[in-house]
Amino acid sequence: MFAKVSSLGLFGLNAFPVDVEIDISRGNPVFEIVGLPDTVVKESRERIRAALRSCSISFPVASVMINLAPADTKKSGSVHDMAIFMAILRAMRMISEDTDGCAFIGEISLNGDIRRINGVLPMVMLAREKGIGSVFVPAENAREASVIEGVDVYAVSSAEELIRHFRGEEKLTPCPRYIPPEAAYNEPLDFSDVRGQQSAKKALEIAAAGGHNALLIGSPGSGKSMLAKRMPSILPPLTFEEALETTKIHSISGLLTPEMPIITKRPFRSPHHTISSAGLAGGGTAPHPGEVSLAHNGLLFLDELAEFDRKTLEILRQPLEDRKVTIARASGTVTYPCTIMLIGAMNPCPCGYYGHPKRKCICPKNKVTGYLSKISGPLLDRFDLHIEVAPVEFGDLSSKTKEESSAEIRKRVIAARAIQEERFRGTGITCNALITPDKLQELCPMDDAAETLMKNVFDRLGLSARAYDRILKVARTIADIDGSEVIRKNHVAAAAQFRSLDRKYWTE
Repeated sequence: MFAKVSSLGLFGLNAFPVDVEIDISRGNPVFEIVGLPDTVVKESRERIRAALRSCSISFPVASVMINLAPADTKKSGSVHDMAIFMAILRAMRMISEDTDGCAFIGEISLNGDIRRINGVLPMVMLAREKGIGSVFVPAENAREASVIEGVDVYAVSSAEELIRHFRGEEKLTPCPRYIPPEAAYNEPLDFSDVRGQQSAKKALEIAAAGGHNALLIGSPGSGKSMLAKRMPSILPPLTFEEALETTKIHSISGLLTPEMPIITKRPFRSPHHTISSAGLAGGGTAPHPGEVSLAHNGLLFLDELAEFDRKTLEILRQPLEDRKVTIARASGTVTYPCTIMLIGAMNPCPCGYYGHPKRKCICPKNKVTGYLSKISGPLLDRFDLHIEVAPVEFGDLSSKTKEESSAEIRKRVIAARAIQEERFRGTGITCNALITPDKLQELCPMDDAAETLMKNVFDRLGLSARAYDRILKVARTIADIDGSEVIRKNHVAAAAQFRSLDRKYWTE
């Protein structure tokens, strides 16, 4: 007896179709699974035997051979349990209805319950592309799967439900499509809590408006972390396409819940400085996404930047340019996207008071140099904005004046992003930080005074080509905030001002 049932597999972020083929024939009782299954897939034999017993179905006393096609692609995880279970039922003629056009993904427990799995969203997206009309998923994954339009998603809680459905005894109904609510931005952390620091606030507004990387440097207690942790409150909303891209990464990482089946706000990731290279960039035997990919379309905040291992930080250089991380293993190569805003915060020396206007630094010169050298020149060059966070004055702390709220700042950020969206329509570019070199001159026109100033800045500061590009992109964002189509002299001056800290701290 032969039967075939469709399933879906996952390697990294890429889903692929899997055909579960079964042959039940006379011979010694055996249950084999072939087609490059890993240990977890092989263990499904015992789970399925027990699940059949829980449904009062005897496992066939025969030679049972399961093939997971294509046979040259490694299959991993418990995602194929439900499909193997259904293939056995079809081969045994235990169900009457046809399963063509259906795909089954989910783990089966010993008592027949269907358990949630990771990575449902990219698999359902592939099912739609392949023309599969119905997908049966664990009930806990149903809302996540139902985000995708054009596929009937069935929530299955137990093997008994599945059997009754395909026997026509008790039909399951497709889940209604889940439409995520608009994200609420009533964040508990608000920029109105930050006293003073007007220059730093303006710089972070520019960073949010253009998607730029920023480095905050200053003495302990000046408010670097306080400012960075309030960035989510001023970031622009995710588009639906960005939300799906981001959710796919969180889905395969197992970070979604039935209550939050899709990411509706830009991610904010803040790993500890003891994180490993694999934790930051991704890796492992079965390559998993790191923090830089989990922050895709959002913000990665590295507090105490100089305390990170230098080799770990250097890994970020290529992903920040390419907007993707490629992990090569013997089992295959996986690419994860990582279009992020990188915000770093650090002290200027081990004691934290190098360059402080009132407190003396107690660090020897070589200690200061060694501390700052943990941030290499190429990595520093990838920060569009260098922001010096000065010590807060008593007058600012004791002032009764109400500070500007995040909601007011966010309105300007959204307005600037709207201008960029219109400008980049049809180009694949989403914000100024992502302008490609071939479009830089076209999309960043300067008037004569601005061009003259840019030339002087380039010559005087000895800028690299990358630094020139980044100053121009920041100037483009400042002009957008001002509502100017052409970059003017004051926009270039403001952008150049935020590239001076490497001259103050790293060249002395």
